[in-house]
Amino acid sequence: MKFKCLALINLLVLQYLAILGISKGFDFFYFVQQWPGSYCDSDKFSCCYPPTGKPAADFSIHGLWPNYINGSYPQNCDPNNPFNESEISDLISSMRTNWPSLACPSSSGESFWSHEWEKHGTCSESVLDQRSYFETALILRQQTKILQSLTNAGINPDGGSYSMENIKDAIKEGTGYTPWIECNEDSSGNSQLYQVYLCLDSSGSKLIECPVFPQGECGSEIEFPTF
Repeated sequence: MKFKCLALINLLVLQYLAILGISKGFDFFYFVQQWPGSYCDSDKFSCCYPPTGKPAADFSIHGLWPNYINGSYPQNCDPNNPFNESEISDLISSMRTNWPSLACPSSSGESFWSHEWEKHGTCSESVLDQRSYFETALILRQQTKILQSLTNAGINPDGGSYSMENIKDAIKEGTGYTPWIECNEDSSGNSQLYQVYLCLDSSGSKLIECPVFPQGECGSEIEFPTF
Protein backbone atom coordinates (compact mmCIF):
# COMPACT_ATOMS: atom_id res chain seq x y z
CA MET A 1 0.00 0.00 0.00
CA LYS A 2 2.81 2.38 0.93
CA PHE A 3 4.59 1.60 -2.36
CA LYS A 4 1.41 2.33 -4.36
CA CYS A 5 0.95 5.67 -2.58
CA LEU A 6 4.53 6.69 -3.33
CA ALA A 7 4.12 5.65 -6.95
CA LEU A 8 0.95 7.69 -7.22
CA ILE A 9 2.64 10.73 -5.67
CA ASN A 10 5.56 10.41 -8.08
CA LEU A 11 3.17 10.16 -11.02
CA LEU A 12 1.29 13.27 -9.90
CA VAL A 13 4.56 15.19 -9.48
CA LEU A 14 5.70 14.20 -12.97
CA GLN A 15 2.36 15.25 -14.44
CA TYR A 16 2.57 18.58 -12.63
CA LEU A 17 6.09 19.19 -13.92
CA ALA A 18 4.98 18.28 -17.42
CA ILE A 19 2.18 20.83 -17.20
CA LEU A 20 4.66 23.46 -16.03
CA GLY A 21 6.95 22.62 -18.92
CA ILE A 22 4.17 23.02 -21.43
CA SER A 23 3.00 26.30 -19.96
CA LYS A 24 6.47 27.81 -20.09
CA GLY A 25 7.45 26.47 -23.51
CA PHE A 26 6.46 27.93 -26.87
CA ASP A 27 7.41 27.68 -30.52
CA PHE A 28 7.58 31.24 -31.86
CA PHE A 29 6.38 34.80 -31.29
CA TYR A 30 3.76 36.86 -33.08
CA PHE A 31 4.84 40.48 -33.28
CA VAL A 32 1.63 42.47 -33.72
CA GLN A 33 1.29 46.08 -34.80
CA GLN A 34 -1.98 47.98 -35.13
CA TRP A 35 -3.18 50.89 -37.24
CA PRO A 36 -4.67 53.51 -34.86
CA GLY A 37 -7.14 54.77 -37.46
CA SER A 38 -8.83 51.36 -37.57
CA TYR A 39 -8.85 51.03 -33.79
CA CYS A 40 -10.57 54.38 -33.41
CA ASP A 41 -12.96 53.99 -36.36
CA SER A 42 -14.71 50.90 -35.05
CA ASP A 43 -17.79 50.28 -32.94
CA LYS A 44 -15.89 47.44 -31.24
CA PHE A 45 -13.55 49.75 -29.33
CA SER A 46 -13.80 52.99 -27.39
CA CYS A 47 -10.95 55.26 -28.45
CA CYS A 48 -9.25 57.68 -26.05
CA TYR A 49 -5.99 59.45 -26.82
CA PRO A 50 -3.21 59.44 -24.20
CA PRO A 51 -2.83 62.53 -21.97
CA THR A 52 -0.01 63.69 -24.26
CA GLY A 53 -2.46 63.96 -27.16
CA LYS A 54 -3.16 62.20 -30.44
CA PRO A 55 -0.44 59.63 -31.31
CA ALA A 56 1.42 59.78 -34.59
CA ALA A 57 -0.35 58.45 -37.68
CA ASP A 58 1.76 55.30 -37.80
CA PHE A 59 1.51 51.64 -36.88
CA SER A 60 2.10 51.10 -33.17
CA ILE A 61 2.94 48.02 -31.14
CA HIS A 62 0.13 45.87 -29.80
CA GLY A 63 2.22 43.04 -28.43
CA LEU A 64 4.85 40.34 -28.66
CA TRP A 65 3.05 37.06 -28.10
CA PRO A 66 4.55 33.59 -27.53
CA ASN A 67 2.63 31.03 -29.55
CA TYR A 68 2.42 27.31 -30.30
CA ILE A 69 2.55 25.83 -33.79
CA ASN A 70 -0.89 24.31 -33.20
CA GLY A 71 -2.34 27.83 -33.03
CA SER A 72 -2.90 28.01 -29.28
CA TYR A 73 -0.80 30.09 -26.90
CA PRO A 74 0.35 30.17 -23.28
CA GLN A 75 -0.80 32.99 -21.05
CA ASN A 76 -0.36 34.38 -17.53
CA CYS A 77 2.59 32.08 -16.88
CA ASP A 78 4.17 33.69 -13.81
CA PRO A 79 2.01 35.59 -11.31
CA ASN A 80 5.15 36.10 -9.21
CA ASN A 81 6.74 38.32 -11.85
CA PRO A 82 4.41 41.32 -12.26
CA PHE A 83 5.07 44.34 -14.46
CA ASN A 84 7.72 46.58 -12.90
CA GLU A 85 8.04 49.97 -14.54
CA SER A 86 11.38 50.64 -12.84
CA GLU A 87 12.97 47.89 -14.95
CA ILE A 88 12.20 49.80 -18.16
CA SER A 89 12.44 53.40 -16.92
CA ASP A 90 14.81 54.43 -19.72
CA LEU A 91 12.47 52.93 -22.35
CA ILE A 92 9.32 54.76 -21.23
CA SER A 93 9.66 57.71 -23.61
CA SER A 94 10.08 55.41 -26.61
CA MET A 95 7.22 53.20 -25.45
CA ARG A 96 4.83 56.15 -25.14
CA THR A 97 5.64 56.97 -28.77
CA ASN A 98 5.73 53.45 -30.24
CA TRP A 99 3.42 51.52 -27.88
CA PRO A 100 0.65 53.94 -26.88
CA SER A 101 -2.67 52.93 -25.40
CA LEU A 102 -5.82 54.04 -27.21
CA ALA A 103 -8.17 52.36 -24.76
CA CYS A 104 -10.54 54.30 -22.52
CA PRO A 105 -10.14 55.84 -20.07
CA SER A 106 -7.13 57.78 -21.32
CA SER A 107 -3.82 56.56 -19.93
CA SER A 108 -0.08 56.97 -20.37
CA GLY A 109 0.21 53.27 -21.28
CA GLU A 110 1.27 51.61 -18.04
CA SER A 111 -1.87 49.47 -17.69
CA PHE A 112 -1.58 48.36 -21.33
CA TRP A 113 2.09 47.40 -20.92
CA SER A 114 1.32 45.64 -17.65
CA HIS A 115 -1.38 43.57 -19.34
CA GLU A 116 0.92 42.63 -22.22
CA TRP A 117 3.78 41.61 -19.93
CA GLU A 118 1.69 39.65 -17.45
CA LYS A 119 -0.46 37.85 -20.04
CA HIS A 120 2.17 37.24 -22.74
CA GLY A 121 5.61 38.36 -21.62
CA THR A 122 5.77 36.13 -18.56
CA CYS A 123 5.44 33.13 -20.87
CA SER A 124 8.70 34.05 -22.60
CA GLU A 125 10.73 34.92 -19.52
CA SER A 126 12.95 31.87 -20.10
CA VAL A 127 14.46 33.77 -23.06
CA LEU A 128 13.46 37.42 -22.52
CA ASP A 129 13.41 39.09 -19.13
CA GLN A 130 11.06 42.02 -18.63
CA ARG A 131 13.41 44.66 -19.99
CA SER A 132 14.48 42.50 -22.95
CA TYR A 133 10.84 41.77 -23.78
CA PHE A 134 9.92 45.42 -24.22
CA GLU A 135 13.24 46.37 -25.80
CA THR A 136 12.90 43.60 -28.38
CA ALA A 137 9.45 44.85 -29.39
CA LEU A 138 10.73 48.41 -29.75
CA ILE A 139 13.63 47.26 -31.93
CA LEU A 140 11.25 45.25 -34.13
CA ARG A 141 8.98 48.26 -34.48
CA GLN A 142 11.88 50.29 -35.89
CA GLN A 143 13.14 47.41 -38.00
CA THR A 144 9.89 46.56 -39.76
CA LYS A 145 8.58 50.03 -40.75
CA ILE A 146 5.16 48.81 -41.92
CA LEU A 147 3.76 52.21 -42.95
CA GLN A 148 6.86 53.01 -44.99
CA SER A 149 6.58 49.68 -46.81
CA LEU A 150 2.96 50.42 -47.69
CA THR A 151 3.43 54.02 -48.77
CA ASN A 152 6.44 53.04 -50.90
CA ALA A 153 4.00 50.83 -52.82
CA GLY A 154 1.43 53.60 -53.19
CA ILE A 155 -0.80 52.27 -50.41
CA ASN A 156 -1.69 55.26 -48.25
CA PRO A 157 -3.94 55.80 -45.20
CA ASP A 158 -6.34 57.96 -47.17
CA GLY A 159 -9.61 56.10 -46.64
CA GLY A 160 -9.31 54.34 -49.97
CA SER A 161 -9.66 50.64 -50.72
CA TYR A 162 -6.65 48.53 -51.61
CA SER A 163 -6.04 44.98 -52.75
CA MET A 164 -5.21 42.59 -49.91
CA GLU A 165 -2.68 40.92 -52.18
CA ASN A 166 -0.93 44.23 -52.83
CA ILE A 167 -0.86 45.05 -49.11
CA LYS A 168 0.75 41.71 -48.26
CA ASP A 169 3.22 42.00 -51.14
CA ALA A 170 4.25 45.51 -50.06
CA ILE A 171 4.90 44.44 -46.48
CA LYS A 172 6.82 41.36 -47.60
CA GLU A 173 8.90 43.51 -49.95
CA GLY A 174 9.74 45.88 -47.09
CA THR A 175 10.34 43.37 -44.29
CA GLY A 176 11.40 40.24 -46.16
CA TYR A 177 8.63 38.18 -44.54
CA THR A 178 5.01 37.27 -45.29
CA PRO A 179 2.58 39.08 -42.98
CA TRP A 180 -0.84 38.06 -41.75
CA ILE A 181 -3.42 40.84 -41.87
CA GLU A 182 -6.24 41.22 -39.37
CA CYS A 183 -9.23 43.35 -40.34
CA ASN A 184 -12.00 44.95 -38.36
CA GLU A 185 -15.07 46.89 -39.48
CA ASP A 186 -15.57 50.62 -39.44
CA SER A 187 -18.76 52.24 -38.15
CA SER A 188 -20.35 51.68 -41.58
CA GLY A 189 -19.49 47.97 -41.67
CA ASN A 190 -16.61 48.25 -44.16
CA SER A 191 -13.64 45.90 -43.73
CA GLN A 192 -10.44 47.79 -42.94
CA LEU A 193 -6.75 47.15 -42.27
CA TYR A 194 -6.40 46.79 -38.50
CA GLN A 195 -3.37 44.71 -37.46
CA VAL A 196 -0.25 43.27 -39.06
CA TYR A 197 1.32 40.07 -37.70
CA LEU A 198 4.93 39.06 -38.31
CA CYS A 199 6.77 36.20 -36.63
CA LEU A 200 9.89 35.91 -34.52
CA ASP A 201 11.82 32.78 -33.63
CA SER A 202 11.52 31.33 -30.13
CA SER A 203 14.83 32.83 -29.02
CA GLY A 204 13.47 36.31 -29.73
CA SER A 205 16.45 37.10 -31.94
CA LYS A 206 15.22 37.17 -35.55
CA LEU A 207 12.18 37.43 -37.79
CA ILE A 208 11.05 34.22 -39.48
CA GLU A 209 8.30 33.10 -41.83
CA CYS A 210 5.24 32.39 -39.70
CA PRO A 211 4.80 28.63 -39.14
CA VAL A 212 1.05 29.17 -38.74
CA PHE A 213 -1.32 32.10 -39.13
CA PRO A 214 -4.25 33.00 -36.86
CA GLN A 215 -7.82 32.17 -37.82
CA GLY A 216 -9.91 34.63 -39.80
CA GLU A 217 -9.91 36.29 -43.21
CA CYS A 218 -10.28 39.73 -44.75
CA GLY A 219 -11.92 40.51 -48.06
CA SER A 220 -9.93 40.82 -51.28
CA GLU A 221 -10.23 44.63 -51.01
CA ILE A 222 -9.97 46.48 -47.70
CA GLU A 223 -9.95 50.12 -46.60
CA PHE A 224 -6.91 51.87 -45.15
CA PRO A 225 -8.52 54.61 -43.04
CA THR A 226 -7.08 57.97 -42.17
CA PHE A 227 -5.98 58.86 -38.64
